[in-house]
Amino acid sequence: MRIIAQPGPPAPERIQWVAARGRAFSFTLQAGLPLLEAARRGFAAEGFTSGTLNIRGGALGPFAYVMPALSKTGENAAFYSDMFRPTGVTRLRMGAMTLGRRDGAAFFHCHALWTEADGRPGGGHILPEETIVAEPFEVEAFGLDGAVFTAAPDPETNFKLFGPVESATTGAKTTHRAFALRLRPNQDFAGALEAFCGGRGIIRAKLHGGVGSIIGARFVDGRIVKPFATEMAVRSGVIAPGADGALDAKLDVALVDYTGGLAEGRLIRGDNPVLMTMELVLEVIEGTVIRVQ
Repeated sequence: MRIIAQPGPPAPERIQWVAARGRAFSFTLQAGLPLLEAARRGFAAEGFTSGTLNIRGGALGPFAYVMPALSKTGENAAFYSDMFRPTGVTRLRMGAMTLGRRDGAAFFHCHALWTEADGRPGGGHILPEETIVAEPFEVEAFGLDGAVFTAAPDPETNFKLFGPVESATTGAKTTHRAFALRLRPNQDFAGALEAFCGGRGIIRAKLHGGVGSIIGARFVDGRIVKPFATEMAVRSGVIAPGADGALDAKLDVALVDYTGGLAEGRLIRGDNPVLMTMELVLEVIEGTVIRVQ
């Protein structure tokens, strides 16, 4: 499996996780608001402060983003590009967002693909403070009760990264047991999810959100993304028994690499290691938990 050396020592616990409860819902992002505030309001209206979003379309403008880039200093295994500010209205094709807290205030981590006003396709990391909702659009959300994604310094990668931490329950309406996860570097994306579920007797789970990076990409149809630094969003994901009865993670994703290349498709199992981080929520499908650790 491909491995990228990180600047700091690896944490012993390779999956940071918190057991919680949650609920899937949808809401409309309000035009004229910063994307961060529009998302915060949508979650707050349902009693949540943290969770995930999946975006199937939408319009942003003004809009700012960065792409993955090589590190110029060696202080990180990879870094960010300079900021881009496309003119006009940018049309989102898809995206995933983690909503949580940073420095005591609401914050998000969002990767997406889009088409800019001049027709240019693009993708990358959307900047919360610089991006405005241009037109109302609906999003799919999953709110967490009992866990909050919180940004904290990560010695291994030398970044400040989201990770789940326990929080007091708020009494928000929930429907399912859930696990908030952060996968650390240099472990296979699908394999880590399969092992996590298998170790807790989870037979079927649905993935919500999914924001992070992998080391290039290998797809089930044989396509390969060779540039190692990517920004990835999960379009959909499920973990369920395969034909042989073993757990099988089916992960459909989209990404941009540091050369600007875009790719979409289903990841092959066993050959897509995490580069920096991967944040997501697993919704445990009703009646499939045998035991919990």
